[in-house]
Amino acid sequence: MDNVNLVVVLGPTASGKTALGVALAEQFNGEIISADSRQVYRGMDIGSGKDLDEYGDIPYHLIDIVDPGYEFNVFEFQQRFNDAFLSIKNNNNLPLLVGGTGLYLASVLNGYQFTEVPTNQPLRDMLESKSHDELIEHLKNLTPSLHNTTDLLARDRLVRAIEIAEADKVATQPSIELPEITPRIFGIQWEREKLKERITFRLKKRLQEGLIEEVEKLHNDGVSWESLHFYGLEYRFIAAYLQGELNKNDMVQKLNSAIHTFSKQQTKWFRRMARKGTDIIWLDGEDDVYQQALKYC
Repeated sequence: MDNVNLVVVLGPTASGKTALGVALAEQFNGEIISADSRQVYRGMDIGSGKDLDEYGDIPYHLIDIVDPGYEFNVFEFQQRFNDAFLSIKNNNNLPLLVGGTGLYLASVLNGYQFTEVPTNQPLRDMLESKSHDELIEHLKNLTPSLHNTTDLLARDRLVRAIEIAEADKVATQPSIELPEITPRIFGIQWEREKLKERITFRLKKRLQEGLIEEVEKLHNDGVSWESLHFYGLEYRFIAAYLQGELNKNDMVQKLNSAIHTFSKQQTKWFRRMARKGTDIIWLDGEDDVYQQALKYC
């Protein structure tokens, strides 16, 4: 790939990103950097869709790097992406950034500059009385370019984003010098009903593989119900079921519907990135995405 030093594979949940990323990594001596806000956490395997068996011998980065309860954020993602990118380049391999967390992807592709920010307890105390919608509005006022808060549905992440944005207003220089990247970006798209079928099938499969038991074990290992609520839809709804707030049938139906909605939000984020100038090569998920991608490599 002439002059390309980073391949990106993005798309909504259940679109087939990992399989394509691994296939391209095998073809071009690549290593995968995960762009997923939950796969960083150890023990969150089935619910976050790590699918580590798909990687085979392909090295991967930013998966299983922190314990649940640790406050991972986009600033640390940038730091760790930078380290992984340079390490892969030093190995004379090709970095592939693969994932669906829009904010993480945009932070690299658009070169967002953040400042290292310690906890601001007075600010957090002030924000405590605000509703979730008020927090979102507050963040939008601080960061007008942020038009979608898909990846800030969790209140603690939203508060942290405000904390960082407030610090950015008075920062004199960024804390991270991002590498120069020349990316080739592939996006996997599906017809809406087909993607919904894939999401429903995958959810049923994960439940059979022990998703409920995974959430129960996380709680038994010390992760609070409140924390589980913030680790994404699967953990939120199953935690509610385990606490007796939902019966199993309602939990599955509501979770399935929520994931469908989330995938639509992801797609909107990626389309907005494209409208704003990010050059995304769209691949048809119903055809052979690997062969489609090779035409551009």
